[in-house]
Amino acid sequence: QVQLVESGGGLVQAGGSLRLSCAASGRTFRTYAMGWFRQAPGKEREFVAAISWSGGSTDYVDSVKDRFTISRDNAKNTVYLQMNSLKPEDTAAYYCGAKSGTFNRNPRLYSYWGQGTQVTVSS
Repeated sequence: QVQLVESGGGLVQAGGSLRLSCAASGRTFRTYAMGWFRQAPGKEREFVAAISWSGGSTDYVDSVKDRFTISRDNAKNTVYLQMNSLKPEDTAAYYCGAKSGTFNRNPRLYSYWGQGTQVTVSS
C-alpha cells in the first residue's frame, strides 16, 4: 500500500515557476514508477511526466518538454515536478500516481493516487 500527498501548487503568473512535491508513505516507494498527471475542469486526466523507480528514465508529454522536469529522491520517498515557463494552458489539478513495474502514460494503469494540488497560471 502506498499513500501519496501532493503539495506545492498555487497561483502564478505566466512565465513563472512552481515545484510540486509528492510525498509517499511506505517502504516500497522505491519499487514504484511514478507519474504526474493533470486534469482541467471538464477534461480527462492527462499524462504530464513519468519517472522510473531508479530515476534513470523519464518521459514527458511534448507540451511540457524543456519546461518541466520530473525527479525523485528515494531516500525521502518523494517525487518532484519542477515547472518553469508556465503557461495559462498548464492550469489544472495536478496528481501524482504510483505504478508497479515500468512507467506508462495511461492513468488507468496506476494503482495509487494522491488528492491533487491545484495549479493556476494567470495571463
